[in-house]
Amino acid sequence: MFSGLQIVAELQGMGITHVVWLPDSTLGQWEDALSSSSAIKLVRVCREGEAWALAMGLSLGGARPLVMIQCTGLFESGDSLRNAVYDYGLPLFAIIGYRSALNAAANDSARTFTEPNLKSWGIDYRLIDSPEKLSELAAHYVRCRQAHKPGVVLIAEGRM
Repeated sequence: MFSGLQIVAELQGMGITHVVWLPDSTLGQWEDALSSSSAIKLVRVCREGEAWALAMGLSLGGARPLVMIQCTGLFESGDSLRNAVYDYGLPLFAIIGYRSALNAAANDSARTFTEPNLKSWGIDYRLIDSPEKLSELAAHYVRCRQAHKPGVVLIAEGRM
């Protein structure tokens, strides 16, 4: 839906210093652009739970990190997310690939549980399901930072 260069430009405009990620097949297409950016440091992790912990440390150190994972990794990393945003009160922000969101015919439980999962955690999120909505990424990030609360942008994946 978006090129790596588009995403890097948005993240740079938001002042993001680090992208902590475990990419999926859609988000992974942005790797070349992210790794070649001089303004953003790409930090790779082995498990999604590590992403929240690393973002927490970076944030405590004064950086402006962003977690980038797939929705199934969100499910896997719930305890780490809980610790970072609720126990430590850090307003971390994430871009989460929303598997099969654009394919209504997909028999994929990720479509069933992603948004209810975010709602159960009380995390404010926005769904970006068309190219025209890219500007909502920065707008939502700014609102969340001003309110000092965590936030997520779901990037819809699948066929349009």
